[in-house]
Amino acid sequence: TGQFKIIHPRQRDMKYWVESRGDSLYILTNDNEAKNYKLMITSILKPARKYWKEVIPHSTAVMLDDFDVFRDHLVIYEREEGLQKILIKNLNSGEDHVVAFSEPAYSIMQSSNPDFNTGTLRFSYESMVTPNSVYDYNMDTRERELKKQKEVLGGYDPEQYISERVWAVAKDGTNIPISLVHRKDVEKDSNNPLMLYGYGAYGMSMDPWFSISRLSLLDRGFVYAIAHVRGGGEMGRYWYDDGKLLNKMNTFTDFIACAEHLIKENYTSKDRLVIGGGSAGGLLVGAVVNMRPDLFKVVIGDVPFVDVMNTMLDESIPLTVLEYEEWGNPNEEQYYDYMMKYSPYDNVEAKDYPNMLITAGLNDTRVQYWEPAKWTARLRAMKTDNNRLLLKTNMGAGHGGKSGRYERIEEIAFEYAFMLDILGITK
Repeated sequence: TGQFKIIHPRQRDMKYWVESRGDSLYILTNDNEAKNYKLMITSILKPARKYWKEVIPHSTAVMLDDFDVFRDHLVIYEREEGLQKILIKNLNSGEDHVVAFSEPAYSIMQSSNPDFNTGTLRFSYESMVTPNSVYDYNMDTRERELKKQKEVLGGYDPEQYISERVWAVAKDGTNIPISLVHRKDVEKDSNNPLMLYGYGAYGMSMDPWFSISRLSLLDRGFVYAIAHVRGGGEMGRYWYDDGKLLNKMNTFTDFIACAEHLIKENYTSKDRLVIGGGSAGGLLVGAVVNMRPDLFKVVIGDVPFVDVMNTMLDESIPLTVLEYEEWGNPNEEQYYDYMMKYSPYDNVEAKDYPNMLITAGLNDTRVQYWEPAKWTARLRAMKTDNNRLLLKTNMGAGHGGKSGRYERIEEIAFEYAFMLDILGITK
């Protein structure tokens, strides 16, 4: 029997993943400041780092997410300009190609491909129009076969809907991608209701996804939009770094720029614009509603992380110290001063605010229930308008809301009813 051998010893800030093919090792790594990763190769007999050679070099514009190695093909899952791509290299001929997708905004999910000798790649695909679909793709002929698609009851016809991808220009000139979906018979009109969703934290990518419940909004004339703001991972590691720590303000100004762009392009207007986000996305909507309360009609904040300073100064809370890498350590003056500029609870002022629905879970261990409760109380005490402000606390739920399919649908329906009622949509 053989013995395990270390390829490269643990090294601070360095990550690598290894796949084998014959006598070769393929290594995906961020070594040597390759923030968006690069792909290396070496002999299985010489695995040490000094023998690694580049197969795909690092690029500031392209993020390498993952890879699969087959007998005759190398498959790279990458991101460029906010879109996922599948790059396939024929290891015999040296030719490569990118799998073509016709929709302007979509998501790709890597599937399990355990057969090393196969010429067929399995992956999942979905968009804001197309339900989750499993494909088998012939890596030589480039033909694909649909194996399974999620069923949508009620006579759903994807031909009645269309997705778009547009760009907003941020305060510093950065282009911010926005994914949109609406019915084809909904034209640009300032009277359109529009739901703008955002997250922008932890390097998590909010790639466009299909939602059955969202159809309820689309069929009522809504435009639904996802703002791919900095702090997420849609445009790679640099995108994430530009929206965390002392760059966190970019997340909020990006979102505001997206809202202003959609209004300017006549997709909606201030009086028809709904914004939403949960957890760190709740921080996002909480910050922007302090910065630009005039820009939104309705705000939905789900289990929002809004009492940033008190939470991040309390090391007895399990997640606090771990979160220093995302927000900063407020025990250090530069981070304290910066975080105070955007902490939603600490920046509530005596002024008019939009209609707001805030949710909490009594058993939430990530954002404890008192954060949204305190935020609501301060808003009630200080705001100068008569708009609705509702705190809904689920006494039996945690961070993810109610358990169970139907219970989850009830929560979504409640939020939809709140925004529809305020917008005067009765059908």
